[in-house]
Amino acid sequence: MYLNLIFLPLGAAVVSGFGGRWVGSKGSCYITTTSVFLSALLSWVAAYEVSLQGSPCHFYLVPWVEADILNIQWGFLFDSLTTTILVVVTTISTLVHLYSIDYIGEDPHLSRFISYLSLFTFFILILVTADNFLQIFVGWEGVGLCSYLLINFWFTRIQANKAAIKAIIVNRVGDFGLCLGILALWSCLESLDYATVFAAVPALTSIKLSFGGIDWDALNLIGCLLFVGAVGKSAQLGLHTWLPDAIEGPTPVSALIHAATIVTAGVFLLARCSPLLEYAEFALFVVCIVGAITAFFAATTGLVQNDLKRVVAYSTCSQLGYMIFACGLSNYGVGIFHLANHAFFKALLFLGAGSVIHGVADEQDIRKIGGLRRLLPFTYAIITIGSLSLIGLPFLTGFYSKDIILEVSYATYSNHGHFAYFLGTAAAFLTAFYSLRLLFLTFLSSPNGSRIVLSQAHDSNIAIALPLALLAVPSIFIGYLTKDLFLGLGTPYWNGAIFTLPSHLTSVDGEFLPVNVKLAPVIFSLLGGFLAYFLYSNGSNEIAYLKTRYLTNIYTFLNRKWFFDKVYNETINQNIIKIGYHFSYKKVDRGIIEILGPYGLTQITKKASYQLVSLHTGIFYHSAFVVVIGAFTLLIFLILPFDPASFFFFVALIFIKI
Repeated sequence: MYLNLIFLPLGAAVVSGFGGRWVGSKGSCYITTTSVFLSALLSWVAAYEVSLQGSPCHFYLVPWVEADILNIQWGFLFDSLTTTILVVVTTISTLVHLYSIDYIGEDPHLSRFISYLSLFTFFILILVTADNFLQIFVGWEGVGLCSYLLINFWFTRIQANKAAIKAIIVNRVGDFGLCLGILALWSCLESLDYATVFAAVPALTSIKLSFGGIDWDALNLIGCLLFVGAVGKSAQLGLHTWLPDAIEGPTPVSALIHAATIVTAGVFLLARCSPLLEYAEFALFVVCIVGAITAFFAATTGLVQNDLKRVVAYSTCSQLGYMIFACGLSNYGVGIFHLANHAFFKALLFLGAGSVIHGVADEQDIRKIGGLRRLLPFTYAIITIGSLSLIGLPFLTGFYSKDIILEVSYATYSNHGHFAYFLGTAAAFLTAFYSLRLLFLTFLSSPNGSRIVLSQAHDSNIAIALPLALLAVPSIFIGYLTKDLFLGLGTPYWNGAIFTLPSHLTSVDGEFLPVNVKLAPVIFSLLGGFLAYFLYSNGSNEIAYLKTRYLTNIYTFLNRKWFFDKVYNETINQNIIKIGYHFSYKKVDRGIIEILGPYGLTQITKKASYQLVSLHTGIFYHSAFVVVIGAFTLLIFLILPFDPASFFFFVALIFIKI
C-alpha cells in the first residue's frame, strides 16, 4: 500500500508523458487524475493507521549507495508528520488535476502539462517519505525541476521564461546551503540516516566546525545551513523573489506550488529536523527573526499589488513567514497545523482566481474588472470564503492556526518571541486590508472593465466548480475539527515525530495569556478589513489623493517590492554578467584557454612550419648553418638532463620570436 501511494503518480506521469500521443489528452487526464486520487485514498488510510492508530511504518526498498562507510538505502518513513503532509499534498493535487482537465482543456499540450503535475506530486512524496538526508535531497531537487517545467509550460511567453529561470536560479542558492548542511552533518557523524543523526545530536553540542575561516558551533552552523535550504524553497526574505513571479505559469500550477508542494518543503524540513534544531539555540533565533520579518514584508507588499494572482502569491509568502517563525519558537506542530490549514484555503483562493480570470477573458488586473458579484456569484462566494479564512475570521479554518501561532510567540516571553508577535499582529492587520481590497475591487466595486468583456463574463462550469466546492468545505471546518487532534494538551497524534525540549514548551503558557494579548490579532484583523471597506466603498478618489499627495514614496517603495529585484539586478546580476563577459569569456575562455589550447597550438605549428620552409633557400652555407646548430643542440641535450616540456617550450618561444 505504501509503495503504491508513492509510485502511482510516477507511473501516471510516465504513461501520460511518453504515451500521450497514443492515449490522447483526455486519456492522459483520466489516467493521472485516477492515479493521484488513488494515492490520496491510500494517504488517508495511511494517516488512519499511522497517526490515529499509532503504528508508524519504516521499511527499506533496495540498496542505493555503498561506498566505504557511506551506506544508504532507499528507505521510506511513515510517521504522523509524513502522513499529515501526504494527506494535504495528495488531496489538493487530486483536486488540481480535476480542475486542470477543463481549465486548460483546449491546450494542445495538455498531456505534457498533466504529466508534469503528476511528476511534481511524486517528487514531493519522495521528499516527505525519505528516511535520510540524501533521499530528501532527491525529492528537493525534483520539485525544483518540476516547478521550472510547470512555470515555463507556456514557453513561448517571455515572462514565463524569465520567471522559470528566476525560480530555478534562486532555488539553487538555497539548495547549495542545504547541500552544505548535509555535508556538514556527514563530516560530524559520518551518517545521513535520520535515526542515527538525531540520536547522536546531543553529542555534537560541544563540537566546533570551521567555516569561512571561523570556528562555529556545529549544531548552530548545520541548523543555519539547513535553514538556508528552507529559505529558498519556502520563499523567505532574501530568496523570496521567485515565488510571486511563479504566477506566470498556468493557474493550477500556482495553486499546487503555493498551496501543497514546493513551498511546504522548507517548513517540513524544519519540522523533520526538530531533534537537531532544539539543541541549536542560535539557529532557532535566526529562523524566528527571518520568518517574522518575511510575514510583515510580504503583507506590506501585498497591500499595493494589482494583479489578482500576485496579491494571493504575496499572501502565501506572508503565511509561510508565520509557519517558519512558529518553527523557530519550537512550536513545530503549530507550524504544520497552519501549513495544513493554509493549503486548503490557499488552493481555494488560487483556483477561485483562475475561475475569475477564466470568466473575464484572461484579465488579471483587479483595477480593470469590478462588479462581478452578480456575474460570477459562485466564484464570489468561493473567494469570499478563502479570503475570510486567510484573514483569520473567528471560527473559520485560518483563525485556529494563525491565532495560536501568535499566542505561543508571545508566550515564549523572549525578545525574539515578542518581536514575532508584534510583527505577526501587524501582518494580520495588513492581510485583512489587502484581502478585503481584493474582494472589493474584484466583486463589489463598480464595473471597470470593457463592456464586451463584462457582457460575456460567466461563472465556471461544473468541472471547475466541483473542486472549488470541495475545497471550500475544509477551508471552513478543517481547523475546528482538527485543532484538538493536532495541538490538544496530551494528544498522542505526533507520537514522537516531532521533538521539543521541555524547556521550549509554551503551549500551556499560551492558554493563560492576558485577554488583550489573545484578542489583539483578531481585533487588528477586523480593523484592517473595516478600513479597507471604508476606503474603497467611498470611491477611489480619496485613495488616489492620498497616494499622490502624501504617500507617493511609500506607495512606490511597496509597489516595487522594497526594491529587492532592483537591488539584485543592478548590484548582483549585472556585475556577475560583466565579470562573466570581461573576465571569464574574454580573459579566460578566449584568452588563456585559447592560447594554451587548440588556437595557440595551431598558431605555433603554423609559424613553425613557415620558419622551417624559409630555411630551405638552396644556398649551401645556410644548410651548413642549420646542420651545425642541430649538432650543437643535440650535443647539449646529450650532456644536460633532458626535460621535454622545457625543450618544446624553448623551441616554441624561438619560433614565435622568429
